[in-house]
Amino acid sequence: MAITYLKHAKPDADKAQDDAQIRAVVETTLADIEARGDQAVRDLAQKFDQYTPSSFRLSEEQIHKIIAKVPARDMEDIKFAQQQVRNFAQVQRDSMLDVEVETLPGVILGHKHIAVQSVGCYVPAGKFPMVASAHMSVATASVAGVPRIIACTPPFNGEPNPAVVAAMHLGGAHEIYVIGGIQAVGAMAIGTETIEPVHLLVGPGNAFVQEAKKQLFGRIDIDMMAGPSEIAIIADSTAKASVLAADMIAQAEHDEMASSFLFSPDSDLLKEVQIELEKQLSSLPREAIARKSLDNFGALCLCDSLDQACAFSNRYAPEHLELSVGHPEELLPKITNAGAIFMGHACPEVVGDYTAGPSHTLPTCGAARFTSGITVFSFLKSSSLLRYNLEALKEDLPALTSMARAENLEGHARSAESRFQEPT
Repeated sequence: MAITYLKHAKPDADKAQDDAQIRAVVETTLADIEARGDQAVRDLAQKFDQYTPSSFRLSEEQIHKIIAKVPARDMEDIKFAQQQVRNFAQVQRDSMLDVEVETLPGVILGHKHIAVQSVGCYVPAGKFPMVASAHMSVATASVAGVPRIIACTPPFNGEPNPAVVAAMHLGGAHEIYVIGGIQAVGAMAIGTETIEPVHLLVGPGNAFVQEAKKQLFGRIDIDMMAGPSEIAIIADSTAKASVLAADMIAQAEHDEMASSFLFSPDSDLLKEVQIELEKQLSSLPREAIARKSLDNFGALCLCDSLDQACAFSNRYAPEHLELSVGHPEELLPKITNAGAIFMGHACPEVVGDYTAGPSHTLPTCGAARFTSGITVFSFLKSSSLLRYNLEALKEDLPALTSMARAENLEGHARSAESRFQEPT
């Protein structure tokens, strides 16, 4: 069985045309929101969601009434998952220490971590309520100490989704709005008469939401540009074909553009997985979506060795990587590019989606080569601290003024020298 390479669902020319259309729609929509504020948001909400309440922001009374609709068992599951996220985020936060050190006599340097002061979290819910995304963004921002967290989610079947609202509220959102799509992202970033703009936008979304984030970057910060979901699996002969097929299908059912790769040096295992995929797809409720995803963006890859499998995976730089091998710790040093790494046969990617604790908002489309997913660090900034006494500044003065004048910046040199001159 030879390596199967990715096939593209659309010719590049068609994709470029689609991208251009999306860019144009988003640009026009954001300009409308900037010009007309709340009225533009209301018009868009009516057009796309047929949902225009007197206020898009939920009151405390509304929140509690909506949350009361969540079944008791579902609420317990939400609380459990959210506690896992909070626990891990707190460990990360505690690892970030403020520092001060005397590097030379009279020179004290350091850094201080400060929470971003206002964050907007987008939680998709129009087609499928993504409850877990609220944990990963809102709860993590809360642990980071963000003083203003606002959250937006589209209506689901014409009304706020109770589970999503519950997750946002329990996560620590200070303001919850039932708005979706470009209008939600635009309102949070640009601001309207009733929504104060934020400093950072996070959260997944469709192509229009991602394009809106891209166009707004610079005015505000964003977490990342999220593309279709991805998984790579490296497997050896100790893996079960039925489990590997199930893990690939779990990713493929996300959407038709999701990708699933399996790398293994065991040709018999790959053949068994191929059979299992067909068997399991036949009973899957979302069979059509998963099948198209696997047909266009799936691959069973025969490798010469596990080392080669690691090399192929690093080139792919997947959002999720499963090390479905007998000794995953031996492969871990060879992995350089992956959003999240799931080690061993008992650790499916889906635990990362829901209950493990680390955020499931991860880099896609090869971005794991240079960036990370959402963590508590995403909501913190680092400010340098510098403290000199006059004796230390005097020691620095010759080098400082020499460099300033070498750059033809006389004012810089005089700024330092002024500390040692009598007023005239």
